[in-house]
Amino acid sequence: MNTMTPEDTVSDTAALNERHRQRMERKKAVIDAKIAAADKKIGIIIVNTGNGKGKSSSAFGMAVRSLGHGMKVGVVQFIKGAMSTGEEQFLRRFPDEVSFHAMGEGYTWETQNRERDIAKAEEAWQQAKRFLADPDVGLVVLDELNIALKYRYLDVHTVIADLLERPAMQHVVVTGRAAPSELIEVADTVTEMNVVKHAFKAGIAAQAGTEW
Repeated sequence: MNTMTPEDTVSDTAALNERHRQRMERKKAVIDAKIAAADKKIGIIIVNTGNGKGKSSSAFGMAVRSLGHGMKVGVVQFIKGAMSTGEEQFLRRFPDEVSFHAMGEGYTWETQNRERDIAKAEEAWQQAKRFLADPDVGLVVLDELNIALKYRYLDVHTVIADLLERPAMQHVVVTGRAAPSELIEVADTVTEMNVVKHAFKAGIAAQAGTEW
């Protein structure tokens, strides 16, 4: 038998609300202290890796965010390039703000030509170096660079040296599965995206807007 009165319910709700307010007040103090301590402003290296969906999507989201802040963006796509993606079609609408270079010829299982893949990766890295030497470029997106490093199309130590020599306030986002440990070590932010569920395993094809 429920013996609670409406007044009891109101009282319990008020007490719950007050406990919540006190917890959030303590949490705010902790977060405010951490924000105050993080007072450095410098360009960072971000690595998006793992087998899950969203690595490139996140990078291009940062590209759009950077454009919103009036920054110039340089994009180099390794491996990709056999087909035009929605990101490429959209970002090419802003030629004064975005320099977009899709410099691969397709996935490695499609190209099946290691020497040509290496040549294309080296060509793409030369373009990347041009961005990394330009202080006017606020964000550099190196899409699927990790794959080129995984197959040793590029030397990871050379890549890292070039990344570390970039302008002080320039941000770089590197995407792709199997990021090498050397790159993870020098990166400032690393996110590993894992698969929980993917439509492809249910026989659903890759579709415009969600996959490319």
